[in-house]
Amino acid sequence: MNSGRSFALLTKAASVTALLREDVRMGQPVPYRRASCAARSIARVALGAFLGFAGLSHLTFAHKTFYAQVPHWLPLNADFVIVASGVVEILLGVGLIALRRWGATVGWVTALFFVVVFPGNVSQFLTHTDAFGLNSDVARGIRLLFQPVLVVWALWCTRAWTVTVGRTRRHHAQM
Repeated sequence: MNSGRSFALLTKAASVTALLREDVRMGQPVPYRRASCAARSIARVALGAFLGFAGLSHLTFAHKTFYAQVPHWLPLNADFVIVASGVVEILLGVGLIALRRWGATVGWVTALFFVVVFPGNVSQFLTHTDAFGLNSDVARGIRLLFQPVLVVWALWCTRAWTVTVGRTRRHHAQM
């Protein structure tokens, strides 16, 4: 066997081995990772569309309805809060759909947004304010339980948690 051909075979074997090693390192076979990637993409676009629609509704047809979620104790003008949160939701929606390169950052900011607006949902529950079809304490309570799902959704579909934890582990391993 000539040395040129041997080198080509070794190079090819090394690249196949590297691919297999990457699959093992990721912990999942290729088809599952592809399905997971597609599911994350669909979830990311769906969350982005949901946020964009919600943001537009803040600024247009449901503007008055959002007063129900602005806590009375908040020392800001309710109109400002509604418009500002609507603009932020539109920007987050566009970011989730269009800024894949900064997906982890957009994911963390989106998750933080869901945490920041949570007191408005709590206020709606505690004041028994009807809005958005939430006309019972049970419905408002279910809405409260859904907020952590939104946080996890934002972190999962953008791989924000995975990317950040991976960076931290690599950083500690290098120390």
